[in-house]
Amino acid sequence: MNLSSDELEILETMLLNCNSAKVTQIANESDKELDVTMRHLTDLARIGCVIPPQNEHYSITDEGKRVLGIQPITKEKAKSIIAYTPHDKAFNFHISHDAHGHMHAHSLQDFANKLSRVDLKTIEFHMDNGDFEAWFKCLDDQELTKKTAVIKKRNITGEHLKLLLQRIIEQRCQELMKLVEQTTS
Repeated sequence: MNLSSDELEILETMLLNCNSAKVTQIANESDKELDVTMRHLTDLARIGCVIPPQNEHYSITDEGKRVLGIQPITKEKAKSIIAYTPHDKAFNFHISHDAHGHMHAHSLQDFANKLSRVDLKTIEFHMDNGDFEAWFKCLDDQELTKKTAVIKKRNITGEHLKLLLQRIIEQRCQELMKLVEQTTS
């Protein structure tokens, strides 16, 4: 499936929104004109990449995620993503290549909890170096890997970066826990 760069950017914007968003929000966040965004959303809905508006909100589908390189995950994969990691695989927060910190995250939820206590300089250092993206890739979480790559590509910084990371990681933890807790019928 060959999508335009605008359509891919709109899908990436929707991916960062996690749940759903109004067309005005999608246009604003993808830096596109409203009519252009609306036209692309209509085309994306026609090919199954987005769900047409429910109460004026569009949502990305599994097909839309596939187009961005994200495969659906199983309950077992969700378990492994949220599992405790040994110290040698933990994420180590620090503010430079030479200044190693004493804060480590041993799981995705641990990472989410500690992210709120980390200063902006540390977060920006790790984002600039691709450290978050690399750790999420090591956890084999394609969705968080893609989301952090999109954030880095868009050069989001400061408090907005911290809040966005906290939101997407918390939501991801909730999605994964919900998947793990589902009973097989």
